[in-house]
Amino acid sequence: MPLVPTYIHLPDGPVAGPLQLLPVNADVLAVHTADGAHLGSLKKIGAVWKFKAVGYDATGAVEPGGGPLTHQHNVQFQTPDAEAVSARLLGRG
Repeated sequence: MPLVPTYIHLPDGPVAGPLQLLPVNADVLAVHTADGAHLGSLKKIGAVWKFKAVGYDATGAVEPGGGPLTHQHNVQFQTPDAEAVSARLLGRG
């Protein structure tokens, strides 16, 4: 069954992995939990990919740099490999 993205408030705490990367365009990949909740984006800036965290408040308003992976905002990657991104952002690698 294909991943169905959701844009909802997630409480602080563990995030369901593995993370899923969904293409937005050539330089942006949306990052979602295993069950579809949006956590942020990987953006290609120059030669590196940066994770940009995003959260949603209880009313659904966007909180740039927020969410359960706020402490991982601006983490850099050489390539957008889903397994490596998941391991690093979730602290399992």
